[in-house]
Amino acid sequence: MKTRKKKVKMATRKEIEEIKRLLLEHYPDSVTELHYRNLYELLVSVMLSAQCTDKRVNLITPALFEKYPDPATLARADVEEVKEYIKTCSFFNNKAKNLVAMAKMVMEKYGGEIPLDEKELIKLPGVGQKTAHVVLIEYTGANLMAVDTHVFRVAHRLGLSNATTPEGTEKDLVRKFQTDLHRLHQAMVLFGRYICKAVKPECDRCFLTQYCKSKESFKAK
Repeated sequence: MKTRKKKVKMATRKEIEEIKRLLLEHYPDSVTELHYRNLYELLVSVMLSAQCTDKRVNLITPALFEKYPDPATLARADVEEVKEYIKTCSFFNNKAKNLVAMAKMVMEKYGGEIPLDEKELIKLPGVGQKTAHVVLIEYTGANLMAVDTHVFRVAHRLGLSNATTPEGTEKDLVRKFQTDLHRLHQAMVLFGRYICKAVKPECDRCFLTQYCKSKESFKAK
């Protein structure tokens, strides 16, 4: 006999407004924890961060960027050599291929300049909508939302979405928050990374506990 998963109660309009206010208040100047010096380094770092921690990416990239400081040098790189630089990163085989292919396309189609346009960015190998949004959010302050594992978890625990996919969750958050999406994205990432953790969330120091729709299940554990 199958048991239905209990649906999380959705946040009210008043709760959504208060959640938004508190997130912006606690993370007023939130930015990515990835280390980068320019658009090229940001894009590479975000591509590497897929299913990998920012901490791990930051350990990998100094040597990688010293060897391949721009799209031109990365475009000429041997994929096997790139793999050696990023081998401690998850899915490094595919990521190495995509990094070199991305750089080649940047050189051949965009004259060495990484496009700051969502439609053009997602044409690059290894760059999906989430990666494009993260880059545009961080580099241009675009009013976009990107949903990673932290944002997905936080959105569902707070009753901001019951969508089963990141794409559906993104649509819910965009519709409910509407403005300051770039700041809210990073605020939710940091909140999910350090307070509303997947395992053993730190509810005792959570500033959104009164809006949490899952706190009873945490107590039961």
